[in-house]
Amino acid sequence: MSRAEQASDRAAQWIIAQEDGDWDANDQASFEAWLAEADGNKAAYWRLKYSWKEADRIGALGGKQRGPANDRGYRWGRPGWLPAAIAASIVVLIGIAYTAWQPIFRPNPSSVAAAYATPIGGRKMVDFSDGSHVQLNTATSVRATVTARKREVWVDKGEAFFEVAHLNGLPFVVHAGDRQVTVLGTKFSVRREGDAVTVAVLEGRVRVDQVADNHTVRSAVIVGGDIALARGPATLVTTRSEESVESTLAWRSGMLDFDQTSLSDAAAEFNRYNVRKMVITDPEAAAIRIGGTFPASDPDAFVRLLRNAYGLKVEETASTVKISG
Repeated sequence: MSRAEQASDRAAQWIIAQEDGDWDANDQASFEAWLAEADGNKAAYWRLKYSWKEADRIGALGGKQRGPANDRGYRWGRPGWLPAAIAASIVVLIGIAYTAWQPIFRPNPSSVAAAYATPIGGRKMVDFSDGSHVQLNTATSVRATVTARKREVWVDKGEAFFEVAHLNGLPFVVHAGDRQVTVLGTKFSVRREGDAVTVAVLEGRVRVDQVADNHTVRSAVIVGGDIALARGPATLVTTRSEESVESTLAWRSGMLDFDQTSLSDAAAEFNRYNVRKMVITDPEAAAIRIGGTFPASDPDAFVRLLRNAYGLKVEETASTVKISG
């Protein structure tokens, strides 16, 4: 790594530490000493500081561009690939970019110390040496390097919930496709389905960057109660509540929580956790709205509800459960 790259990486660590809120006089003295070491340190810091502020400014401007609310209080957005369970005011951050001057924290799979995975329907808790924890959801694969000098995780597929221990000056970085999530200490989840990445923040503050050619090209800063949904050049930030985010994380206790979720989307969620798949065979049945909390590993109980409460027809085979009106 060149001297300029080292200065940029260190500048990023200082900025995240300053934003975290635990900054004290000793931190300030160490920071000023680092600035005084070289003009390159000052240049790296102020370039990156500008980019960080610009990300916050973009988020603030985007908030003023929300469309009118409908009679349920939901605001316009691009539904497309959004899960139906997410009903929120949507900030569209597309085509708005800032150019970051520093290299990102580069993924280096050759240095990855450990790999973890779960099968369909499985869950696993992983404890890291820094005091952080990650809980893996169904059909999830991650790789991790967590040492005294580096804290990086790669989510190759699936979903993981992170509880990150705070360490001054040492960011915790999660890579998911072309998105990178940077924090110091907080609670959040990352879900990756192909090139679609969802980041839900339960507590604290995280920065979600889009990465291209080892540089950050777009960024959004989100806080507790926010969910960022990213695909391609678009990052959609939905503002909900920490209680709502908690309900989306019901899988941590083996449950699925639905709130006016279409039956087609509910079936898709159950299919993530079970080998035998639900298939909704007609549009009217697929559009039925479902509410309630159900064990993820017990789709039979859910199917009984559909048959008894909604009068739907159920046809079962060894590999599928077909549901129709």
